[in-house]
Amino acid sequence: MHPRHTSSYDSTDSTDSPGSINSPASSASPAAPASFGALRRRALLGALGAVAVTGAVSRPAAAAGSPTAGSPSATSRSAAYVLLSRQAWGADESLRFGADGNETWPPDYHPVQTLSVHHTGSANGEANPAARVRTIYRDQTVGQGWGDIGYHYLIDAAGRVYEGRWSGTDGDPAHNAAGRLVTGAHISTYNTGNVGIALLGTFSTVAPTAAARGALVQLLAELATRHSINPLQQKVVYVNPVNGAIWDGPAISGHRDWAATDCPGGVLHSQLPSIRADVAALMG
Repeated sequence: MHPRHTSSYDSTDSTDSPGSINSPASSASPAAPASFGALRRRALLGALGAVAVTGAVSRPAAAAGSPTAGSPSATSRSAAYVLLSRQAWGADESLRFGADGNETWPPDYHPVQTLSVHHTGSANGEANPAARVRTIYRDQTVGQGWGDIGYHYLIDAAGRVYEGRWSGTDGDPAHNAAGRLVTGAHISTYNTGNVGIALLGTFSTVAPTAAARGALVQLLAELATRHSINPLQQKVVYVNPVNGAIWDGPAISGHRDWAATDCPGGVLHSQLPSIRADVAALMG
């Protein structure tokens, strides 16, 4: 989070989508059962294209003629993680609509240019991570008046991935049917075409769990494959198609690479070089 902010999770202010600073709301909702709505996601990497990956969102998918199980190429081409849909973690979709029945923040979609990593600045290892996601959702949607959560994906300490920003009814989290990214709100002025992935917790002095890091690598590898991003590229020129803002930096970045902020925490940020290497290795 920004050092001058006192919110309990990362600031997601923006000028190309809603946002300023966060002040968390409490959530009394019960935890969503881990088994309810959990989608076992098979990310097909390497030679598979966007169509195959898109079709794997809400059901298991397998590559025809895939390499022998256990071989290096098989390992590098596939990875699994658990994805919790918005329904699974308990998103109240009515919160996205105003009194007039219209969406407060209608979605818009653009090609992916880059991938960015965040932390939420909340407590580490919370017993009810789904409740934390609901708290962030309610605060950003209602408290801040944005109309939705700003992150595209969130990851808890057990390595579960949570669907973030609402992107439509096609069952493809964060994307529309054409494979374009719904605009989020996680880096001020640089949100359009920028995937925002937030790890639940604070990683200024401690590292993410192995499970959380592993899910992050798997998700980044899937997204990088799908959107033809080289995870090892150190200079990507990002141009915001909405406001013309320009930034250059690594294809997989941390929030602090874009702005004066502690996010995603010093320890997690220091791990990004090895995370990029692991993503590249997984992509094969």
